[in-house]
Amino acid sequence: MRYLPKSQSDRETMLREIGAKSIDDLFAAIPAEYRVKGDLDIPRSYAEGEIVDFFRQRATESAQGYATFLGAGAYSHYRPLVIDSLISRGEFFTAYTPYQPEIAQGTLQSIFEFQSMICELTGMDVANASMYDGSTGAAEALMMAARVTGRSKSAVAATVHPEYREVITTYARYQGMPVSTFGCAKNGRVDLDTLALAIDDDTAGVLIQSPNFFGTIEDVAAIAEIAHDKGALLIVSIAEAISLGIVKPPAEADIVSMEAQSFGVPLGFGGPYCGVMATRERFVRQMPGRLVGEARDRNGKRGFVLTLATREQHIRREKATSNICTNQGLMALMCGIFMTVYGREGLKELATQNLAKAHYAAEQFKKSGATLLFEGAPRFNEFVIETKTDPYAINDKLLGQRIIGGFPLKKFYPELSNASLWCCTETTAKASIDAAAKEVAL
Repeated sequence: MRYLPKSQSDRETMLREIGAKSIDDLFAAIPAEYRVKGDLDIPRSYAEGEIVDFFRQRATESAQGYATFLGAGAYSHYRPLVIDSLISRGEFFTAYTPYQPEIAQGTLQSIFEFQSMICELTGMDVANASMYDGSTGAAEALMMAARVTGRSKSAVAATVHPEYREVITTYARYQGMPVSTFGCAKNGRVDLDTLALAIDDDTAGVLIQSPNFFGTIEDVAAIAEIAHDKGALLIVSIAEAISLGIVKPPAEADIVSMEAQSFGVPLGFGGPYCGVMATRERFVRQMPGRLVGEARDRNGKRGFVLTLATREQHIRREKATSNICTNQGLMALMCGIFMTVYGREGLKELATQNLAKAHYAAEQFKKSGATLLFEGAPRFNEFVIETKTDPYAINDKLLGQRIIGGFPLKKFYPELSNASLWCCTETTAKASIDAAAKEVAL
């Protein structure tokens, strides 16, 4: 009864109320050939104690207790314990959406503070709170650029996360928005000559990622100059938010689309994530998602309200800038607490640790015989190596030492068949780096 709250008599009562004699009558509109007959081929039911034991066993098989060098858009960072302590408060954990500001001031203030810190980090004028994740945020940013410029085309760098590009392709297909891809140079950064050829008079937005999928940091200023000379907006996607602790903010961009998972959101088998969009003040009315503003009542008392997004945006399709009608409020709260705990200097120190560990790992892998690709370009906490041994084989050996290796790139970049992307964060131990370097050498 704990898991199946409706008894047989409950079901019979419900069927009788709607005028159906049986479950078969209820589903009579569905052709018989599409209905399952007989029992499902699933294991027998478990007692509660057996269920608990089952999940405890699965937990021992999970990645907990493993060192990991995976990055590629999902990053393992230490989460201060205060995050879960605060978000577990009932007024945050159970809140849906702050439509009624007079009874949601705490939620609105936390969102406002989150937006303020994101603006400071990105160098933009205004930020929302928030998008579903970094990939949908990037697609929404391109559609926003089309609305702002009145143009229809988009140009996306090949160095943008491949899965982000897949999401963009899906969005663009039904928006009538042609998307072209421009390549990268030998140093793993955007090829400026190819970029210039990819933009024409109907290009609304140019999307790059920095640090990009290969871990290298793009020359945002040079790319912005090319895009702006042709009347296009520049969108910078940031998948590793911690990089902003030490990397110069992309202030030359018109729109910044960021995945904020690194700011205290745990890795959870694909979600949840926390996308963020920040932009110039003059473009704010075309920005999707929630925006909280500060206001004063007639007595001069400070308060917070949802602003610049009328109710019609969420219920009248023809007037909507986006189908995103809510925000990742709990995830944004995690990020806000994380940024508050670390502060300006703490975030800088954290980013420095990431940079130092990645540099050490790259040097150790080189000493072991691996080739460091894109070596001349600046990078943050990810790097690409090429090995004589297939990366999947290396990873299989590392798993025996409870180490999750780098991300093999040939799935998305066939020309890099023996290359893999490795990431080091503050959680990566020196012993794990040294152990991985030995396997890379084989």
